[in-house]
Amino acid sequence: MLFSADPPVLTEVSMGRLSRLACDPAKTRGRRFAEPLAPTRNAFQRDRDRIVHSTAFRRLVYKTQVFLNHEGDLFRTRLTHSLEVAQLGRSIARVWGLNEDLVEAIALAHDLGHTPFGHAGQDALNDCMADHGGFEHNLQSLRVVDQLEERYPEFDGLNLSFETREGVLKHCSRANAEHLELTQPGGVGRRFLERTQPSLEAQLCNLADAIAYNAHDIDDGVRSGLITVAQLTEVPLFAHYHQQAMAEHPALADKPRRALYETIRLMLSDQVYDVILTTQDAVKSVGVNSVDEARLAGPLVSFSEDMKARSSALKKFLFDHLYRHPQVMETTGLAQQVVRELFEVYVRQPAEMSADFAAGADLPRSVADYIAGMTDRFALREHERLTGRRLL
Repeated sequence: MLFSADPPVLTEVSMGRLSRLACDPAKTRGRRFAEPLAPTRNAFQRDRDRIVHSTAFRRLVYKTQVFLNHEGDLFRTRLTHSLEVAQLGRSIARVWGLNEDLVEAIALAHDLGHTPFGHAGQDALNDCMADHGGFEHNLQSLRVVDQLEERYPEFDGLNLSFETREGVLKHCSRANAEHLELTQPGGVGRRFLERTQPSLEAQLCNLADAIAYNAHDIDDGVRSGLITVAQLTEVPLFAHYHQQAMAEHPALADKPRRALYETIRLMLSDQVYDVILTTQDAVKSVGVNSVDEARLAGPLVSFSEDMKARSSALKKFLFDHLYRHPQVMETTGLAQQVVRELFEVYVRQPAEMSADFAAGADLPRSVADYIAGMTDRFALREHERLTGRRLL
């Protein structure tokens, strides 16, 4: 669904009022530990505020998105990525009448469990933990908000609402879901066993994450010099909006950076319109009338088939030409070596970690928690301190 002119007028939207399909903070399924209501904030606003003030959230500013933090001041980090996901998510939620506060909370928390060095660090840590239950960054994000944050006197973690925690755990293996169900019956792991869906707010954050990824990785990739606009014009989705930008603003021929920004802006706008209209049609076609009915209806938040195919082609281009670029791969290999060697040292010498982690009953998991919480630069400093070598 490509809009060559103004987008269609949206009808039957709430524009600021909660729809019947929105999660109502007054009807939340609650927190793991009961707390008095806040006098000036609803449950989801309180969740958002706790996330923003958490230590894990602040660390995101020094965690890799694609390019390591030291490679340039203007490249995205996990923090700026999370802010962009929140902006996109709130924009769409407002049109549908979904709960913007919940969308924002989920978006800001969804990457709290990511390792240093992006997916490279995650893959290396998963390999290290292969005999100890593996490592999933989505499950780690849940561990951060449920256990690892230490800010409150009466409980571990941030004690977030069920709906926020559900959105944070957007993927989960069956084995981990079964473990969650044993420890928290009827909790956030249940839907992976019953194959039901999370709230529409959570589904929206998942798609906003993908939209943000493609857009900002184009920007960062071109800024880095690893991909070019000429290469991108071979990708149908990008080519369409680049041609539109140049037709509407011929003077951009001499301003390549502005031309790129305008292309990305047009692409983002149309993807947002596409999600809005496609999802509205899906909701109407299945006839859901409540939050619980939406959970049972299968995935409802999506692109149109045409936009999905074009977005997938762009994602494949970025995978082949940016994420697998020799320069990125060289850095990826070194980053994985840092993670593996840190893991080996800490398992042999737990006292090299902070005392709380060194005293953990499950040493491999404590080591994984410790490494996953590191920023890029702290991991590099620790690696150099422990090995005497500087790899990056």
